[in-house]
Formats: sequence, structure tokens, C-alpha cells
Amino acid sequence: LQIIFDRTKRLVPGVDFNPDWHSIDDIDSLKQFFYGSTSQMIEIQGEIRALFYISILIVVLYFLKNLFRYLAMFFLATVRNGVVKDLRNGLYYKALILPLSFYTQQRKGDLMARMGGDVQEVEWSIMSSLEMMFRDPITIITYLITLFFIQPILTGFVLVLLPISSFLIAQVGKSLKRTSQKSQKKMGYLMSLIEETLSGIRIIKAFNAIDESNEHFEKENRAYTRTMTRLYRKRDLASPLSEFLGIVVVVVVLLFGGRLILSQNSSITAEVFLVYIGIFTQLIPPAKSIVQAFYNIQKGAASVERINQILNAEEVIVEKPDALPKKSFEQRIEYRNVSFRYEKELVLSHINLIIEKGQSVAIVGQSGSGKSTLVDLLPRFYDCTEGCILLDNIDIRNYRIDDLRGLMGIVSQETILFNDTVFNNIALGMKNVSQDEVEKAAKIANAHEFIMQLPEGYHTLIGDRGTKLSGGQRQRLSIARAVLKNPPILILDEATSALDTESERLVQQALDKLMENRTSIVIAHRLSTIRYADMIIVLHQGEIVEKGKHESLYAQGNFYRKLCDMQSFQ
Repeated sequence: LQIIFDRTKRLVPGVDFNPDWHSIDDIDSLKQFFYGSTSQMIEIQGEIRALFYISILIVVLYFLKNLFRYLAMFFLATVRNGVVKDLRNGLYYKALILPLSFYTQQRKGDLMARMGGDVQEVEWSIMSSLEMMFRDPITIITYLITLFFIQPILTGFVLVLLPISSFLIAQVGKSLKRTSQKSQKKMGYLMSLIEETLSGIRIIKAFNAIDESNEHFEKENRAYTRTMTRLYRKRDLASPLSEFLGIVVVVVVLLFGGRLILSQNSSITAEVFLVYIGIFTQLIPPAKSIVQAFYNIQKGAASVERINQILNAEEVIVEKPDALPKKSFEQRIEYRNVSFRYEKELVLSHINLIIEKGQSVAIVGQSGSGKSTLVDLLPRFYDCTEGCILLDNIDIRNYRIDDLRGLMGIVSQETILFNDTVFNNIALGMKNVSQDEVEKAAKIANAHEFIMQLPEGYHTLIGDRGTKLSGGQRQRLSIARAVLKNPPILILDEATSALDTESERLVQQALDKLMENRTSIVIAHRLSTIRYADMIIVLHQGEIVEKGKHESLYAQGNFYRKLCDMQSFQ
């Protein structure tokens, strides 16, 4: 444009212009080359047409620039979202296969924060910086190569200054990462408070603990806010710090280069030096972007560490590579000298027990005696620390886990239902189940009648954890789920303890039907539930202290007699 509007800048037509690209004045030669090309275009095409061509060139160049920028973001979006998707999938699957012992040591809300907030932080902080981390280093390298060809000595001096700037930036980055770790940890605690509050809202209201709960939450929220304020201040330091350091380097280069020019034996002209400074200043914007990306990555690195604590958690319950298939139960279950420790606490000690196929075995004992732990070892929710459990004379650790658990149906005191339809809750884990099969299971569980009274029958949504149903109705759905599975081994863990008399009667009738012709292991707290069992096991402080039938144990007048007299096996 300067050539078009300022005729004094044009080169004389017909001059043979052949620039020397190896001279010290390469930049000046390049400028003269463009001047010559533009002058030639004006002489041939005229000023108006030359202006038109240059305008078209500008439009095309900026179009291509933004087109390629969009294409880069277009393809990067697939990579970015794909990585986050795989991360979520990996976390969810890991959460499914981790042992129950992992969840007894972790707060549910904190795990939710890691699987939600921390993954989101990785997406925002790290994945959003990918474009800058790929694009800006190439830009900087290109500029540095250009500067090196213009003036190697001056560029070498610049490279000496870079480690100093990098050190200062890295120190702030480390501090940012530490603060980010604290903030994510506090967010996890806040999520835990919210989860506990929502789960226990009935108790909070009943005990007038609203103000107390609110004060506790506000206290933790203030602490989180202070941490986040410090985090944002450190993160926002990236742009001004990088720009200030860049200007400091420019000033140092200006002083150093100026001395070279003012010296008598200067190897660089003033015009070339100004071009050098102009190109060097173009390094500052991409350098700022890289520093900003570095700080974002440091912020996200804290979330990555929290996520890795889940992904790298030890899978204690591991299936052997050559695990045996197991599709049926033929003979017996045997606990052989089984002991179990939870961390350092001895929960079960030297348990020896044989349960023949078709037997009904009741386990009673006071709270904390190890009843639930004893049955949790059978489906390998935990593994015994000493001894072994045999199923048909083979250690259960030698079987495929899915096959082993497929032989068992579990009905627990805490009924676990999902925010889904009645049909899907009953058919949980079962594939290609028909409506007739589900209805048949519901009838055996005494659940069909109340299901049909629901607004949409089997397709009625039952709410979060089945809150739209009564306790007895939820328990009967749980029994229907076990009936549909039709397992040869049935585990009942205090399945009627939380029910009223009428609900217990209906549930007990359903359980009696379910237990027919099955091997049943029943943990109970009421005499009516276990008095007709083939064998009663009395646990006390993790040991079997009595074993036999109701009449003989009651007549002995020991632990079992005392439990019966109290009418409580809790």
C-alpha cells in the first residue's frame, strides 16, 4: 500500500533486481524485493487494479488464517471431548470394580467431586490449553529462527535470559498447583456436606439442626472461597508477569543491541536492529499465551492427581487369569479356618462352617459380632485374610467373579433401588427379560398388587432410591429382583428388621416362597425368622460360640438363650 500511495517508494522499471539472500542486509533485500514486485504490478496493471489485487490478497490471507484456525479448533474439539469422555468412562468403571473397603475409607461427596468437578477442571484447565501449547511454541520457534538469521549474537543473548524468566514463572506455577490442590480438596468436602445434608434432611429437620447445619456449611464455604480467591489471584498473575518479563527482556535487548550499533565495529545497522526489535516484540503475545497455558495446566494438574488416586487405587478383589467358570451349585459351602481383618481390627477369627446344598442357615449375634462380614466374604465383596472359603470343594478365589456372584441372590436390610421404572429395578442385571417373567417374580414377592395400583404400573418411575414407595414395598421389589434372578444360593441380611408388623408379614411370606428349595443364609434379629432354620450359628466377637437347632440351643441356656429372651439379635 505504501508503494501505491507514495510514488517515491517505487523502484525504477526495468532494473534487474536479484537480492543477495546471504548478505547482512537480508531484511532490507526482502523489503526491496516486495517493493520491486509491487512496482512492477503497478506498471503493468495500473494503480487501481494493483490496489484491487492487494485488497483481494489481504482478504484471502485473513480468510486462510481464520479457516485454518477454525479447522484446528474443529479437530481439536474432537480430541478434547474424546479425552474427557474416556476419563469419565474410566472413572465410572473403576468406581464399579473397586472393593467395598475402598468406599468405607472415602467420603461419597468427595468421590462425586472428583468424578464431576475435577474432571471438569481438567477439561477447562488442561484441554482448553492444548491449542496454545501446540500453536504458540511453533510461532516462537519460527520467530527465534528468524531473529537468529538476522543477528546470531543478539539472539544468543536473548536465549541466555530465558531461563531466568522461566524460573520465576515456574515458582509461581508451583504455588498455584498447591493452592489448587487445597481448593479441590475443600470442594470435595463441600460436596460431602451437601450429599450428607440431602440424605439426612429428615433428621436435620426433626432435631432442629437447620441453623447448626447452615452455620457449618457457611464456615466451610467461606474457607473454600478464600482459597479460591488466592488461586485466582495467582492464576491472574500469569499475563502481567509474562508481559512484564517480556518487556524487561526487550529493554535489555535494546540496551545490548544499541551498544552494538553505537560501537565502531558494529555488525548490525540501525534499520536492521529496528526490524529485529519489531519481530522480537511479536514474541510477547505467544509467550504470554504459553505462560497462561502453563498456569492453567498447573491448576488442572491438582485435579489430575485427585483423579489418579481413584484410577490408581488398588483392586484388591482380583480375578485370576485362568479363573474357572461356575454355572451351578452342586454340593456345599465350606468356611475353612477363615479369619478377616479390617485394617488392624480382627473382625472374624478362625471360622469353620459347612453349609450343605439346600440347607437353611441362620446367623445371629449382637451388633458388631461379624454377621454381615461373614456373608460378605462369600460373594467376594471382601477376601478373607486367613483361611479360605470353598464352593463345591474349590476355593472361591479360583472362580470367575461374575459366575460366582451369579449363583447368589442378596436381599439386604437397606433396600437399594434406582431412579427408574419398577420393571427396570426388578430386572436389574438381567438381559432379555420379558414382562411375564417380571410379573411372575413380583407375584411371588407379594408385590404385583401394589405395583398395578401405581399410576403406570410396571413402568412407573419410583423416584430417587425408591422414595415414592413405602419401606415394605421397596423391600418386596428387592425380593422380586432376587426371585427373577433365580439363584441357587440366597443371602438375606436382616431383610425384615426395619419393617412394621404388616409389612413384615407380607415380606416374610415372600421370603418363605423365595427360600423354597434353595440354600439360604439368613441374618436375622427376630425369633420368628430363624427358629425353623436347619442350623443356627451364634457369633460373638467374631467367633462361632454356638451351633445347632433352635430347641437344642435354647435348652443349653447360653448365648442363644439370652438373645431369645431379649428378642433381639441386633
